[in-house]
Amino acid sequence: MADVLPLVEARLRTALGEPDARAAVTFLGTDRIEVLRFADGDVVRYATLGMSAQPMADPTAVVADPVKGPRAELVLSVRSGVADTDKVLRPLAVLAASPQVEGVVVAPGASLDVGGPLWPGAPFTSVLVAESGGLVEDLELDAPADPVRFLPLLPMTANEAAWKRVHGAQALQERWLARGTDLRAPVRGSVPLD
Repeated sequence: MADVLPLVEARLRTALGEPDARAAVTFLGTDRIEVLRFADGDVVRYATLGMSAQPMADPTAVVADPVKGPRAELVLSVRSGVADTDKVLRPLAVLAASPQVEGVVVAPGASLDVGGPLWPGAPFTSVLVAESGGLVEDLELDAPADPVRFLPLLPMTANEAAWKRVHGAQALQERWLARGTDLRAPVRGSVPLD
């Protein structure tokens, strides 16, 4: 099968325009992960490139299938000019490398924690993985490979992450929607959870 990363980058460019910056991170024993930055008015989007090079393997599988299995890249959108969000590059690369490092399958509804603020002063240490297909369309690959899904990341405060563990991702998203929460705000308080 052909290398999927040029196809993934082409899909990102078609959906988001030309990246104005990119950075690469390599972790011991993993493939290189790049993070591309796209400016769009007062919003900046960060997209990983490299997570989809290999399918994510079920951690209980004895042997990982080199072709079949879910593939994904991560996309984070935040308002620019409010915080130093460019420091999110390394945490995003860590999240994108987690399928290779920890054997996890990143899917919608999952919580991913980076163990510290997403960027300096951020009230978020984790993100909720949302459904694909909105901002960047899924990229179909030749059979039998699964499509590459571009999964939006929604930053969560510690209280929101704890509430989500009890009530579920759908309930948290409904609460955000009902309260008109600006999920692109790089600095915001927790949505009321009473």
